[in-house]
Amino acid sequence: MRDDGVLILGSGNSFHNLRTFFDGEAKAAAGFDAWLTDAVTKPSPEERNALLAQWSAAPFARACHPREEHLLPLMVVAGAAGADVGRRVFHDAVMGKAISGFAFG
Repeated sequence: MRDDGVLILGSGNSFHNLRTFFDGEAKAAAGFDAWLTDAVTKPSPEERNALLAQWSAAPFARACHPREEHLLPLMVVAGAAGADVGRRVFHDAVMGKAISGFAFG
């Protein structure tokens, strides 16, 4: 689809745990956000994809994403990106939690 000029869009953020969103604890969100930013922005797509395939072993992964469905759109977009290097295009803190968004291409 990408080769045909179709925009591939995935939604989501680096933090998605509504049970802990309001608790004030920000360490997990910051830790996973830093790991995810490093993984997505690797210059080698093979290294990026290998890290993303093992995302649940990342620091604080399950604290930020108890279930994977809110992170899966990033995996689809990263897979479709081919050799494009990812970049962080959004970063902020919401209720004290680090949240980032990424783009490829």
